[in-house]
Amino acid sequence: MKIALIKETKTPIDNRVALSPGQVAELNKRFPQHEIVVQSSDIRAFSDEEYRAVGARVVDNVEDCDILFGIKEAKIESLIPEKQYFFFGHIAKMQEYNRPLLQAFINKKITFCDYEYLVDDNNQRVCAFGWWAGVVGVYYTLRGYGFKHKLYELPKPDLRFTLPQLLGNLKSIDLPHVKLFVTGAGRVSQGAQYVLDNIGAVRMTEEEYLKTDKVDRLSFCFADVDRLVKRRDGGEFSWKDFTQNAGEYESDFMRWAKATDVLVCAHFWGPDAPVYLSEEDLRRSDMRIEMIGDVTCDIKGSIKSTVRPATHADPYFDYNPVTEQDEPAFSSDKNISVMAVDTCPNALAMDTSEYFGSMLIKHVFEPLLKGEHSAVIDRSMILKEGKLTPRFEYLTDFAKG
Repeated sequence: MKIALIKETKTPIDNRVALSPGQVAELNKRFPQHEIVVQSSDIRAFSDEEYRAVGARVVDNVEDCDILFGIKEAKIESLIPEKQYFFFGHIAKMQEYNRPLLQAFINKKITFCDYEYLVDDNNQRVCAFGWWAGVVGVYYTLRGYGFKHKLYELPKPDLRFTLPQLLGNLKSIDLPHVKLFVTGAGRVSQGAQYVLDNIGAVRMTEEEYLKTDKVDRLSFCFADVDRLVKRRDGGEFSWKDFTQNAGEYESDFMRWAKATDVLVCAHFWGPDAPVYLSEEDLRRSDMRIEMIGDVTCDIKGSIKSTVRPATHADPYFDYNPVTEQDEPAFSSDKNISVMAVDTCPNALAMDTSEYFGSMLIKHVFEPLLKGEHSAVIDRSMILKEGKLTPRFEYLTDFAKG
């Protein structure tokens, strides 16, 4: 078997890779009957020379490879017919902008596995960047707050940016004396909380947070969805009920919005769930939030100020609550400033590639290279030889247009 790490072709560019040089060397040594090669790339966090230094072959053409691993969607014109691909496809939720990609998979008889659907028997994801999204999300959000109020300037992450640098930068400044609220309790929220705990922010209980007006240090609280919504009929929250009947719930977010200066959105949200901050909410005079870091980046989703995604090159924009439109970042004190980078982990491309690669080795590469059957891989397979697998047959009409 010959496997390739393909160069990223999506715009804006992504600097991550499925395996670090050390991980490629490890697998090539453990499984000498197979080979993992690396397609040459000048944008990857790890250079071609770093892969060559550990004995990996760097090639331009990967047409002779059996399985190809990327990170984000590959350009349609780069797809090689009748091959197997792994990357984040963003097609299984019927994303309209990627309908042509799904159609190309079908036409080219490609087998495609989506990282997002590498799940265990309990349907829990086993390969994800979520924790790192929370880490970077907090950094970007606090960086934006410094720009907004001209308090400090945190450096922009470069290609070799690391977690110790991120924490060191935050520890080097006088952090703002504001209240910061993190939504959610999953991996993204845990990453955000990790940073806040490690830079000396004060962790508050829900009661303390909601009752305290002013703070003399950066202080934060987090709450999961059960504390953000309530049943319309006044009944008790139930996770099972919320999952099955999200429409029976309404937002209970304003009590948090009245007590928060900086919001970091790290919750999972579905279209059937309540909107937490509507356009009307964002216009209210008692809505205190002035900076929002929307790590989840659901466009016009649960937080209506996220009107578009942002990029690492230009992470911020202002939301005008009156016009409901975006404006240049930090252009008016009456606006809400928004950070909405939808690929936050890319700011720590080396760290996140290493982390992601370790999970891929365990759940994907080892079964593949050992020739073992893997239910995890099976569950992630959206198409096999150009045909939708039973789990994803619901995409049939979407693929037809």
